[in-house]
Amino acid sequence: MKLPHAADALAIDWAGTRLTYAEFDAAVDAWPAPRLHEHSAHDASELAVPDALICVFAAARQGRAVHVEDPAARPERQSVPAGAWLLIGTSGSTGRSRPLARTVQSWTDSFDEFTSITGIDGSDRVLVTGPLHATMHLFAAVHALWVGACVTDDPRGATVAHAVPAVLRTLVETAPELRLAVVAGTTFDSGAAEGWSGAGRNDRFDRLHLRVVEYYGAAELSLVAARVVPEPLRLLPGVDAEIRDGLLYVRSPYRVLGADEWVCVGDLAERGPNGDLVVRGRGDAAVDVGGTTVIAEDVERLLDAIDGVRASAVVGTPHTVLGATVTAVLELDDPVVLDSVKARARAALQKEAVPRRWVVVDRLPRTGSGKIARARVRDSLS
Repeated sequence: MKLPHAADALAIDWAGTRLTYAEFDAAVDAWPAPRLHEHSAHDASELAVPDALICVFAAARQGRAVHVEDPAARPERQSVPAGAWLLIGTSGSTGRSRPLARTVQSWTDSFDEFTSITGIDGSDRVLVTGPLHATMHLFAAVHALWVGACVTDDPRGATVAHAVPAVLRTLVETAPELRLAVVAGTTFDSGAAEGWSGAGRNDRFDRLHLRVVEYYGAAELSLVAARVVPEPLRLLPGVDAEIRDGLLYVRSPYRVLGADEWVCVGDLAERGPNGDLVVRGRGDAAVDVGGTTVIAEDVERLLDAIDGVRASAVVGTPHTVLGATVTAVLELDDPVVLDSVKARARAALQKEAVPRRWVVVDRLPRTGSGKIARARVRDSLS
């Protein structure tokens, strides 16, 4: 993977660590290869961000694979596919993350198009607002280094920020130099922008001269579609999409190793008359917690298996920073078991999936077929 030649330019400015591109390049060259056996992979999962990025680039340069996974929810991986570079995982709501592997080209081949859409270049300071095991943040950092920008955790001098919509709300107050926000992880709605209207800009965004680019992607697919807000979401060149029974299927040159030609990640979507894409998300079966998708049924299955729980329903509760948090509504054999249910959930669930609100009811609403009526549960809490 190439690095720009502006040797004196700053590549990393993160938590007190400052590296020029010359220093970063030298550190990549000096990073030791794994020595256990010829198929060993690097592991950047628990490294500080500067070292993790050095490790990721070193793996590409050495032709090795590198784990960048959530240390608290590592996927079970039987082997490393030939040609793999990044070993990542889906955000499994119960900690059972699914392993994925992608090649260098499955990301870098999309970089020129992404650069054209966003306008990010070597003069930018790119703010990364979340952990690297979330692929939107790792993509942001690797792309920034690929174009010669500076990766930073300091909003004060940042000119570009990658963020979920809820985080963007706070950034507009703390990042005075921001010119571009790249939004992903969940749909960019009017609430995130405090009421986009007219030509799509509000007073605060106008005052900051802030341009917003939204993209839709998935860990399995990388980039799928993008737009400059408030334009429609359009597929990237070379990416095809079909709607089957309301679900989005994507054929992409950027998909992970071993994926089917057409990939469905479970999102509801529609195609407009001009081929525009409207992604509806996963309906009432998903809660987006700060960019991490928590599947309600996964959490419910775990809760229902705990002694004393007769039935459960999991819904999202709006949150000003995270976008939403998880609420669990329970039918219990005896209310006194609630504390033990909470303890079991905390021990088994990924932190984003742990309910922050617990409600005990005599009986959950059900449909005529006996299924939990989640929409009615949500309505009862509002």
